[in-house]
Amino acid sequence: METTIENHIKQTFPVLGMTCAACAVSVESMLKSVKGVHDAGVNYANQTAWADYDDSVTTTELQNAVRAIGYDLVVDVEDPQQVQQEAQLAHYNELKNRTIWASVLSLPIVIIGMFFMEGSARALPYGNWIMMALAAPVVFILGRSFFTNAFKQARHGRANMDTLVALSTGIAFIFSAFNTIYPEFWHARGLHAHVYFEAAAVVIAFISLGKLMEEKAKSNTSSALKKLMGLQPKTVTIIQDGIETEIPVAEVKVGHIIVIKPGEKIPVDGVTTNGNSFVDESMISGEPVAVEKTKGEKVFAGTINQKGSFVFEAKKVGGDTILAQIIKMVQQAQGSKAPVQKLVDKIAGIFVPVVIVIAILTFVAWMLLGGENAFTHALLTSVTVLVIACPCALGLATPTAIMVGVGKGAENNILIKDAESLELAHKVNAIILDKTGTITEGKPAVTQIIWEKGIPDQSIAGQVLLAMESRSEHPLAEAVVNRLKKEQIQKAPLQSFDSITGQGVRAVSNGITYFVGNKNLISAAAVVISEELIALAEKWQQDAQTVVYFADNRNVLAIIAIADKVKETSRQAIAKLQDMGIEVYMLTGDNKQTAAAVAGQIGLHHYKAEVMPSEKAAFVKQLQAEGKIVAMVGDGINDSHALAQADVSIAMGKGSDIAMDVAKMTLITSDLNMIPKALKLSSKTVKTIRQNLFWAFIYNLIGIPVAAGVLYSVNGFLLDPMLAGAAMALSSVSVVGNSLRLKAMKL
Repeated sequence: METTIENHIKQTFPVLGMTCAACAVSVESMLKSVKGVHDAGVNYANQTAWADYDDSVTTTELQNAVRAIGYDLVVDVEDPQQVQQEAQLAHYNELKNRTIWASVLSLPIVIIGMFFMEGSARALPYGNWIMMALAAPVVFILGRSFFTNAFKQARHGRANMDTLVALSTGIAFIFSAFNTIYPEFWHARGLHAHVYFEAAAVVIAFISLGKLMEEKAKSNTSSALKKLMGLQPKTVTIIQDGIETEIPVAEVKVGHIIVIKPGEKIPVDGVTTNGNSFVDESMISGEPVAVEKTKGEKVFAGTINQKGSFVFEAKKVGGDTILAQIIKMVQQAQGSKAPVQKLVDKIAGIFVPVVIVIAILTFVAWMLLGGENAFTHALLTSVTVLVIACPCALGLATPTAIMVGVGKGAENNILIKDAESLELAHKVNAIILDKTGTITEGKPAVTQIIWEKGIPDQSIAGQVLLAMESRSEHPLAEAVVNRLKKEQIQKAPLQSFDSITGQGVRAVSNGITYFVGNKNLISAAAVVISEELIALAEKWQQDAQTVVYFADNRNVLAIIAIADKVKETSRQAIAKLQDMGIEVYMLTGDNKQTAAAVAGQIGLHHYKAEVMPSEKAAFVKQLQAEGKIVAMVGDGINDSHALAQADVSIAMGKGSDIAMDVAKMTLITSDLNMIPKALKLSSKTVKTIRQNLFWAFIYNLIGIPVAAGVLYSVNGFLLDPMLAGAAMALSSVSVVGNSLRLKAMKL
């Protein structure tokens, strides 16, 4: 995924080999250290990195910088996500095998260490030697990645979770090995030569098990993205020189003629040229009813053809399709950082060095104050501090919740462009709604046609009306044409046709002059209009409907009411927002009479009419100056300035491309009920982030002092490194598990 602006390239790469939040901080700092890189960021939860760099920088330079500390970037491949998925699957399988073997070898070590330890009545002959033989492959073969990664980090003056694990298990094993080979050192001093092979081995096993569960859970957080990607077919049938040929979807170019058979997924965006069918477009529109497709209709990638078949011309391919844009938005949002995450990243960056210092201080304190078994206790507590203080839970707290929240939004037709808007949306207390296309359908439609009583041949008059409006260029004429065509009316022949600027049109058919237009046109033509039609026209105008008059050279034959219908869900959605304590405002460029009528229909108390586009942005600023957190909802180019100004910007999915580009959230459907759902999603996601951070911090605040031995003077309790390893693994899994609860949430 790449964008280029003024010799800058901004590109996202999958990252391989990250195992903790501190890893993400290390990768980010290495990318930023490359000359020519302006900014970079890493998301641990979805294993991606982005970099904003000069076009003089090569992707190989970025890759080499990351490889220097033990990780890898996937660059210059056709399908980087596929490469990453394959690498992650291979890593998962390797991790599973390592975990199984570490557990198998650790079990006898634990049994010997707990029940048949040296010096007990049931001591197993050569028990320490057997435990050392079993622990060595666990620590140095099955756990070798911890040591190699820690070494690569240390070469660059960095530390991460692997550093903690390597130090703790390495020191425990070397100390135990020394005591096994040369126990006389302690015996000569009247002390027992303790060994901690079971601690070293079980810590590796527990941490591997925790990572395995974490990898499994993290793969579930991106399930929404996988579902979206699954909507893309792999191959497509095209027609070249009259012959049907199957090619990979990646090779489709604009202008290719594509055949779609019953039940097939549509591969790219285009326009139908032949055939007809019904297409399930629920993934784009959210509407369950299949849409009929005839010649000239648009079709979209990822939608599913029903029983018919048709041919269409490709118009947008690859990354330009609506589906690709949706996938890109979800990827960017899942990879973006919420403001709170930036603070967490800083903490994770200094956390590991601080823990190492605490472990050293713990060792020194025990050596000075520990009494008879000072060295043994000093070693045990410092190792336990290193084991329990893993920053994984801290690093996973925010990004896993963001990933699941963004995915949940995508499943519910709410596309979230960045994490900041997701974190901020629940604070919104003022919402501004554009009228046309947001509250209303955005398409003028005929609501009523009332004919004058006693017209000798209404069907002929209807044919003339259709013929005149078909040739009119006025936007309202299309609404009349659509209505008459539904009534199966045919066009009458016209002998002449004239457009009268600002009033309407005039035409002659079968020697009779006809007029279609506003009241000024009728007045200028001096035709008669009945009192009944006058009263009805006035009533329609009060209801915010536009009145179109149709007359011959003597009488008004019919009046037509045209209105931009209020969406059926608008009133319900606005009532929900008001019940949430949010002030809802409607801004429109329409006249005051229309604005008042629409506001009355939907139960709105705050509205402004005849508002220019620049005034919308000024109104947003005015509300912000009053201390409100403002959300702007719009669908047109005229809303883009206000969308950019708002704290949270929401675009309607059927609106303009500019509005969707500017907005931080996009509602794929035009249903305003999605807005309360988006705010609820924000609230639940932020609540989950806070829960995760609370437990991650509490775990470390309680765990590290206990591991250091603060309870020893109270009740003689010292935490075993094995239990510390289990607690560390459980903390990471619990944070991911808590985030996954969002998937079951009902919006």
